[in-house]
Amino acid sequence: MPQPTALILDDDGTFARAAAQLAFSAGFRVQLAETLAEARQFLGRSRADLMLLDLQLPDGSGMDLLDDVDLSQHGQIVIVTGRPSLETATRAVSRPILDYLLKPLDPARLRALLDRVAARYRPPARASAEPSPVAGVIGNSPRLRSVVDTVLRAGPTDASVLMWGEVGTGKRLFARALHMASGRPGECVAVDCAALGDAAAAALFGEDALADGAMPGAVQRARGGTLFLDAVDALPQAVQLRLAQDFGAMAVTPGDDAATARSEVRVIAATVREPGEAVREHVLREDLYYALAHVTLAVPPLRDRGEDVVVLASHFIDRLNSAYGRGKRLAPGSEAVLLRHSWPGNVHELRSAVQRAYLLQDEDLLHVKPDLPSAPVWQESDTSILFSVGTTLAEIERRALLKTLAHFNNDKTATARALGVSVRTIHNQLARLGARGDGSPRVDE
Repeated sequence: MPQPTALILDDDGTFARAAAQLAFSAGFRVQLAETLAEARQFLGRSRADLMLLDLQLPDGSGMDLLDDVDLSQHGQIVIVTGRPSLETATRAVSRPILDYLLKPLDPARLRALLDRVAARYRPPARASAEPSPVAGVIGNSPRLRSVVDTVLRAGPTDASVLMWGEVGTGKRLFARALHMASGRPGECVAVDCAALGDAAAAALFGEDALADGAMPGAVQRARGGTLFLDAVDALPQAVQLRLAQDFGAMAVTPGDDAATARSEVRVIAATVREPGEAVREHVLREDLYYALAHVTLAVPPLRDRGEDVVVLASHFIDRLNSAYGRGKRLAPGSEAVLLRHSWPGNVHELRSAVQRAYLLQDEDLLHVKPDLPSAPVWQESDTSILFSVGTTLAEIERRALLKTLAHFNNDKTATARALGVSVRTIHNQLARLGARGDGSPRVDE
């Protein structure tokens, strides 16, 4: 069943954001509008399952909107006003209006109304999983609920969010949830920074505007919406510097279209490693970290979410049952197998394991097993470095140099001795990497 949409038409930003947070937590996708023109534009292309309309607007009354749209194509209507009058009350009585609310609103009353409207669009709650206020999020664990709570609090704001988590933990899902909660009219433009390579600057900032057929960059395309930078620490240092300057700037140059676009972009970024570690290893610039980390969000791996793994497996089986018209379920004893595995591929690995068992096993009782035995979960320490197959030699060299330098407290002679090279080589490598003598990122580039 699709997620219902709530249109909040109000030019009071404080009220609109508070109402949006309540609507989002009740399960709505939220669209904000400050004028009748914006509301008409939205309703011309989309359905609103609930309309929360203010009466005093810069270009008219919210009641005028009811004369312009086909009400049969939309859902419930609620009038909100801080200046009630006999005229508006009379007009409201003659229209299919669910409620007529006076400001300041009682949050409990508004939440009860939102829940009542959302209930008709909400699928029956699973016996094994509490319904989540964030669409697509399945699980009951405290660590997951903490993430959901942060999304609900930060979503309706313009704050930049920096999240981190292993591959397959759902960072893109939470980025979309933050965008949906914001009510921003633009798109959520997702960029896989690790795949950009030397084309990173053009992909983000666009090509030369004077060139024929110049293409806008991701920053421009996200205007009015959200820019999601996945694997932001994979960007070249020069590109990170430009982002830090752009998104850290407090002012916008008048007449600069690109700067104006940036001022209207909400930025969400993600890394696999903990950002503080990425900064210490000079993979993520410190100035970019501060420009992005207005709100930080740690997405937990599946192995740290307890019985969520069983809840998720049952959820995936239910979706497959709906697609194939079957009635399969987990076999007795499968829960213990699922809980013992460390799931290094997280939700992606679990989904693949469930689908494999569903398609290849004839029985209705499924034995979901990992593709590979659970391996120890290795982690880096102060005296060790982990590399995966496919890591470039340049990356291995860079990390080995910086980790060894940090281990010897920036003693270049000791570092050179440990690595079997000359001190001059250490200085040359640091200069090539764009680092100062203390190994930290340069900010004067």
